[in-house]
Amino acid sequence: MIDFHAAGPMEQFEILPIIPVHLGSIDISLTNSALWMIIATAAICAFFFFATRRASLIPNRIQSTAEVLYEFVADLVRDTIGSEGRKFFPYVFTLFIFILIANLFGLIPSIPGTPAEAHTFTPTSHLIVTLALAMVTITIVVVYGFMKNGLGFLRLFAPSGQPLPMYLILVPVEVISFLSRPLSLAIRLFANMFAGHIILKVFAGFIVSLVGAGSGWFLLGLAPFFGIVAVTMLEVLVAGLQAYVFAILTCIYLSDAAHAADH
Repeated sequence: MIDFHAAGPMEQFEILPIIPVHLGSIDISLTNSALWMIIATAAICAFFFFATRRASLIPNRIQSTAEVLYEFVADLVRDTIGSEGRKFFPYVFTLFIFILIANLFGLIPSIPGTPAEAHTFTPTSHLIVTLALAMVTITIVVVYGFMKNGLGFLRLFAPSGQPLPMYLILVPVEVISFLSRPLSLAIRLFANMFAGHIILKVFAGFIVSLVGAGSGWFLLGLAPFFGIVAVTMLEVLVAGLQAYVFAILTCIYLSDAAHAADH
């Protein structure tokens, strides 16, 4: 009987130091999570460098892909925020592309036998990463909202045209709703990537266990194998969908800040 060992489904989320660095009592080590964020950023920069290096009227494949991504996000910002959305396009575009590539890179299979620190890692499967992205978005919304509207930004929490007694209910509800925005942004992305990777790991564990059992159990391993193929295809779709959802909600929140005085 062949000795197979399947890692637990939670091991893939463990943050491991690659280059230990300590600044006094503060740990600033380069971890596998930071490494894959750097890899994703480098891949994005390289892609757009080669896509725009020799831009022509008749684009090649890589230029066409870059232009499709550009137009997709540009239309999203324009349709959601309006003409004022132009100033937010660089941020929304960067956010969308980073989340998309980080999600997709996390689906790349690790090379068997490599150290755990070198395994592929999905930064967006950690709440702290998605919450940091969400907090940047909300900070921009609040700062821009007050810069453009002054105290009129507070009208976002008290929609006009309502009976006075209704404000006793509306204001607390709107405040709680606004404060929950970064949590909903962060948890939605984190939960989808976290759950999807656990399902993939569970199916992979079934395959390893059944193959390791030998004999006729090997054939039963075909079922989870086809299952993992289907889930992987679904995860590719989810990776793009979650990047889109994060970007469009960001645009909606920025639109609220830009038009708060109209509420």
